[in-house]
Amino acid sequence: MMHAPYPGQTLRLTKVSSAIGTILLVTDQEALVSLDYEGYEHRMMRLLTKRYGPFELVETSPNQHDCSTLETDVINRIEAYLNGDLAAIDPIPANPGGTAFQAQVWHALRSIPAGSVMSYGALARKLGNAAAVRAVGTTNSLNPISIVLPCHRVIGANGNLTGYAGGLERKRWLLNHEGVNLAALKQPSNNPGQQLSLLDI
Repeated sequence: MMHAPYPGQTLRLTKVSSAIGTILLVTDQEALVSLDYEGYEHRMMRLLTKRYGPFELVETSPNQHDCSTLETDVINRIEAYLNGDLAAIDPIPANPGGTAFQAQVWHALRSIPAGSVMSYGALARKLGNAAAVRAVGTTNSLNPISIVLPCHRVIGANGNLTGYAGGLERKRWLLNHEGVNLAALKQPSNNPGQQLSLLDI
């Protein structure tokens, strides 16, 4: 008996073990559309449902060699990043969806170099709308593709880490992994010419 094709979008889920827990990768045929963490499946599914409506999620396994070329490349790049090659994630095709404003904010996150952080206010100014700090913060919290669209690199103007959908411990780990001196962010520099990693000018 032949089954009718699924009428909605079909997405593929694969999992990567890491020092910060199991990472959940969701792809369509062309790009990474979600990166979240085990334990946050409800958030991931809520955001995907809001974007796609009804969809089918097919789980694949690198160990069973049933991953697509795209999935394999994303997995390899995420693992390389976690092993210290911070630039490995830069070429990953990412499609977060969202409104035009949300997409603008999410893609702008990729302009923040690894090893640096930026305040919400600085990000709003970078986007040409200094008054949109609150909207930028809200949008950042709804980022569906953690790590690759590096919302963890956005912090409070006073150097506080503020929120992170995957938990502040993960945000702290990612920033430490990228070489950010978190203690220095809260301390004014005695050398006006010293370049700090806080991009809040």
